[in-house]
Amino acid sequence: MIRKMTKYTFVLFHKDVDKFLSDLQGMGVMDITRKTRAVDDTSRNLFDKLSRYKTVIKKLEKLETEAESKNLKIEKYEGDRENLLETVEKEFAEADHLKEKLRDLRRQFKESEEWGYFEPSDVTKLKEMGLTPHFYCITEKHFENRWEETYPLQIINKNKGKVYFVVISENEENYSFPAQEAHFPQYNTKQIESFEDETQKEAEKNSKLLYSLTGVLQILRKESSLLSEDLELYMTKENSLKGAEDKIVIFQGFAPADQDSQIKAKLNEEAAYYTAEKAQIEDNPPISLKNNSFVKLFEPIGSLYVLPKYNEHDLTPYFAVFYMLFFGFCLGDMGYGLLILLTGLFVTLKAPKLKQIGKLIMLLGVGSLIIPALNGSFFGTKLGDFSWMPAGLKNFFFSDMKMFWFAIIFGLVQIIFGRLLNAYFAIKDKGFLAGLHNIGWSLVIVWLSFAYASSQNSSLNYPKWLTYAGYLGLAFIILFTSDNKNIFKKIFGGVVELYNITGFFGDMLSYIRLFGLGTSGGILGLVVDAIAMQLATVPYIGWGIAVLMLIFGHIFVLLICSIGAFVHPMRLTFVEFYKNAGFEGGGREFRPLKKTNN
Repeated sequence: MIRKMTKYTFVLFHKDVDKFLSDLQGMGVMDITRKTRAVDDTSRNLFDKLSRYKTVIKKLEKLETEAESKNLKIEKYEGDRENLLETVEKEFAEADHLKEKLRDLRRQFKESEEWGYFEPSDVTKLKEMGLTPHFYCITEKHFENRWEETYPLQIINKNKGKVYFVVISENEENYSFPAQEAHFPQYNTKQIESFEDETQKEAEKNSKLLYSLTGVLQILRKESSLLSEDLELYMTKENSLKGAEDKIVIFQGFAPADQDSQIKAKLNEEAAYYTAEKAQIEDNPPISLKNNSFVKLFEPIGSLYVLPKYNEHDLTPYFAVFYMLFFGFCLGDMGYGLLILLTGLFVTLKAPKLKQIGKLIMLLGVGSLIIPALNGSFFGTKLGDFSWMPAGLKNFFFSDMKMFWFAIIFGLVQIIFGRLLNAYFAIKDKGFLAGLHNIGWSLVIVWLSFAYASSQNSSLNYPKWLTYAGYLGLAFIILFTSDNKNIFKKIFGGVVELYNITGFFGDMLSYIRLFGLGTSGGILGLVVDAIAMQLATVPYIGWGIAVLMLIFGHIFVLLICSIGAFVHPMRLTFVEFYKNAGFEGGGREFRPLKKTNN
């Protein structure tokens, strides 16, 4: 089935594009198309303001969640409501400033602690006396003890392999010391602790105010929504979006609707403005199929033709079994089917990356065991020809003529199934009357099929009600093929539609290829066996050559037959079945941005 899609529209400045696309790649679920428009001062200001709203709303929502998790009692906001955006931005900026100030004070405290306790006024007094203190911090390895005898030096502290000391000088012009001076703290540890306490109180006050601002979230969301509408309206006026140097980048993306909650949660962490809405057929959404594990194996076969449109139905679940059995019909030999089954099993077990392909090969092998079992062909030999085969089992095997008619009947089943599917989809999407003409075609095909069969076999009598069903089918075709309100045009359209009966016969005859390919494969296998038997008569080495002929001959026939068995069922599926099922196609593949795993 086709997965429902959600359409996302993103608006960003060009400088934010690279990071945004990288984030989308990490998500791996968004199929993106890109448009670029120039912006003028008005649109740029609208976009800037919208981005500011999105930023503060996201921050306040985070605070709201945090308060709920901690069961905090939040005071009602009693401040100015006229300029809420600026107020919230100012308080968040103040919060960032206070956090940075606290970090800086903690760093100053650690630096000051290394020099021990001091009074800044003592340094001032020394300078007033004409003495200048010079502070140094060097490793113990580079500290020389003779400096204490040469200079007026006082060691203040030793910590973690470093020596902190001061040298007092009287004459600055002649002063020199063989080390670079260190930065001496402006405040002692007690002063810094006092500053930190004051800053912490300011931070707590700011935090309470920010928590109270979560009470105006609804107002901010409303303002953001109105601004978004203004921006969207302005962006549609093309004349005002030309000639600017800066660029705004508009992305349109599609993602599966069943992943909306995860995607929106991730997008809400980004700075991008976005909208999300249910994808419509007019949007040309990409196609992503979602089927069970059995049907999924046949999706690569369907994609070789064309994907369905977004408003169509995925036919993969309906042709999967037919394709598997058609493959076996065309291959026409149980021995070859067994080899294909074993090949698929080997690929599945030994090549994990090709596991899905291996499973598909196994299913095709199963189909190649089921259908050829009807005529008993095994590596070119008919099992029914062996004398040791029980008579009852010999009667089970189909003759070539029976296989011929079985191919046609099998095709009729698929054609009728396709018509009924067409009717079901039409009724589901458009109403009951829309599907009646395809129900009519199904009734007519069944009626004509039994009528022809009874004309060829006098012992076959079909019930009379089937004739009435055929007449009813003709009425459905004539009356409901056209939806024209004029009754005469409606009937004329239905009568013209009856000409398509010639197409029905053409479709039916196409299925003879199933019999033709299967028979030719069996004959080629029989030829290999016959040649091998002739080679076996060669003296001494005959049986060795015969074995090689059997091995390589049958491998060659298997390869030739496999190509036909792969291609022709696709032709029957994509032409006959798709046409009768009303398939149009034309969808584009869902290709989300993904990061390559190296």
